[in-house]
Amino acid sequence: MPTVVRMVQFTTKTLTDAGRAVGRLIKSIEGQERLDAVAQPLSGLVQKLIPAGPVRDLLHGVPIGHPAHPFLVQFPLGAWMSANVLDLLPGGWVPATALIGAGTAAAAPAAAAGAVDFAAAHPEQQRVGVVHWASNTVAVALYGASFLARLGGKRTAGKRLALAGLVVASVGGYLGGHLAYRQAMGANHTESVPHLAPEGWHDLGLLSELPERQLRQRLVGNVPVLLYRDGERVLALADACSHLSGPLHEGELNDEPGLGPCVTCPWHGSTFALEDGAVVHGPATAPQPQFRARVSGGRVEVALA
Repeated sequence: MPTVVRMVQFTTKTLTDAGRAVGRLIKSIEGQERLDAVAQPLSGLVQKLIPAGPVRDLLHGVPIGHPAHPFLVQFPLGAWMSANVLDLLPGGWVPATALIGAGTAAAAPAAAAGAVDFAAAHPEQQRVGVVHWASNTVAVALYGASFLARLGGKRTAGKRLALAGLVVASVGGYLGGHLAYRQAMGANHTESVPHLAPEGWHDLGLLSELPERQLRQRLVGNVPVLLYRDGERVLALADACSHLSGPLHEGELNDEPGLGPCVTCPWHGSTFALEDGAVVHGPATAPQPQFRARVSGGRVEVALA
């Protein structure tokens, strides 16, 4: 047992040291402003190729209420990794070739979904995203070359190219994990609202202090709340955008057919229905937390719905 404990301790220390070194490397990537020279034109190109509308919303994942990119990448990665395993087994050549072809084809929609998310990210996220994108592009190229080599009967080259593709795809996957979990790209930035907003009804001042059909911000405890007045009626949502915490009270008001008044985030253009916080247009995929609102004695009171 002492030997096993020492081995575990050694492995843990080695992984911790390696993780810290990789973390410092990625942190330096986040601060590399020189990458903006690549990231900004790419972002602009994506926005031109996939303009705002139903296609972009679909790629963001608005219809499913969850970012589409993490879901879509399972198909190429699963096919590729399965092919690498089959390359080691007798009789695995034909199915491995088919899986590599299918995985390479499936990389296209996954890349498109990642591209629209990239175009609606903070600069620090985009810098890491550029390296993530480059890694995955190389991985796709390697697996594509492997598929062509296999079709030409070049077994050794096909296997080696696929193995190289797996290594590069793993680097891209690690960076993707950093984007999702360390930089919170694609995460719901309002998940904490129900845990932070104090319970019960809260007085937010006189109704007369709220201008008609305009956006205003008030605080419930430490939680910023967006208010919209329409006569004697008040609508209230969490003010920080669920996409990347943009201030919705600084956004634009507009009407969507059948949805009534909506607010568009000033940072990346996510649009929400003021009636219930539903996502109308991405990049946000999570709805805004809603607050109940009432007018009592001429004063506005809200409570978390």
